[in-house]
Amino acid sequence: MSTHNRKVAVVGLGYVGLPVAVAFGRSEQTVGFDINKARIEELKRGHDSTLEVEDADLKASDILFTSDPADLKRADFHIVAVPTPIDHAKRPDLTPVLRASETLGAQLKRGDIVVFESTVYPGATEEDCVPVLERMSGLKCGEDFFVGYSPERINPGDKEHTFTKITKVVSGQTPEILDIVADVYASVVTAGVHRAPTIKVAEAAKVIENTQRDLNIALMNELALIFDRMDIDTRDVLAAAGTKWNFLKFDPGLVGGHCIGVDPYYLTHKAAILGYSPQVILAGRAINDGMGQHVAKQAIRHLIAAGGPVRGSVVTILGFTFKEDVPDLRNTRVIDIVEELRSYDIRVQIHDPYADAHEAREEYGIELAELDALEPAAVVIFAVPHREYLSGGWPLVTARLDGGKGAVLDVKGRLDREAIPVGVSLWRL
Repeated sequence: MSTHNRKVAVVGLGYVGLPVAVAFGRSEQTVGFDINKARIEELKRGHDSTLEVEDADLKASDILFTSDPADLKRADFHIVAVPTPIDHAKRPDLTPVLRASETLGAQLKRGDIVVFESTVYPGATEEDCVPVLERMSGLKCGEDFFVGYSPERINPGDKEHTFTKITKVVSGQTPEILDIVADVYASVVTAGVHRAPTIKVAEAAKVIENTQRDLNIALMNELALIFDRMDIDTRDVLAAAGTKWNFLKFDPGLVGGHCIGVDPYYLTHKAAILGYSPQVILAGRAINDGMGQHVAKQAIRHLIAAGGPVRGSVVTILGFTFKEDVPDLRNTRVIDIVEELRSYDIRVQIHDPYADAHEAREEYGIELAELDALEPAAVVIFAVPHREYLSGGWPLVTARLDGGKGAVLDVKGRLDREAIPVGVSLWRL
């Protein structure tokens, strides 16, 4: 049984919300709400297409899966875990969290607590979301209902650092509400909770966690750009430097997904509103956002070196999701490689064992191909090291080359460099 007397509802059942609902559902019935009816039906059937939750764990949890907002009245502790993306101009898009606030606000009761887990800039919970909750409910925040913030730390595909095993940062509108928020989360999070002194501190902590990681990767990517011009293998350099006890181990690569490639823009947006123009953060973002074009230009360079035509050449890309072994296509930067190659009239074909073909078509206009249906290519870009690709090794990759010969671009350096087949040239980021 639960160690608190609150009835929990989770709004948004994606990569973040579903593991949260499952954790609470192990001890008592939890309301799991999502506006996507197809998602609700899938979960009712006992399967999670994001692969974050195993079917057995889903079955073992008592969750009322619903798309009916009225069911939110059953709860008095509401956790909002909807996406907060950026738009094409790289500006924060609070639309999902504001719409969730509208839906939830219409169902709020006196005494309810609303805790946001979605990534936002400092101040957004109280300045942007609270007015919507008040308007829709007719209630006064701080008197009739209360808010808190507890940043999500879900890492898609990571089966070690899961929701219950990661220290939970919690915050509340008042000391008394903070106590309740801490108690509710501590009932399921075995790693414990950290009490932030204010909601804004908790919001700020979330955006700098990924901003820090983004900047460290940006440094590695800039080093890769420099060492490439020196004809030095960046990963050899990092392996050597990494023998020092205090050298931080980061790798170059494409930086996408719903966190690292997005969160820094929430912080820089708020800074700009306050009259400060961030330098370091945006410089790092510019470097990371340019790595897809860099990889594409390496493919073009290999096409030219081979003496064949660039226009009309076939390039195969293995992997389209934002990281290995997950079906998540949000903010995948593989699309940057595709668009750069297509700007040279290169024929690009893409395979991914995890990506949903319908989603790839709807979100990016990409038609995924079956592995056996791929035409022989002059260049293969090994973009995402899914386990299926790694288990197939060099034979799987070279079988995609025309006559087994050509260039292979191993973006994350996962192929065995000591076993390069004859007739294959290898480039690594």
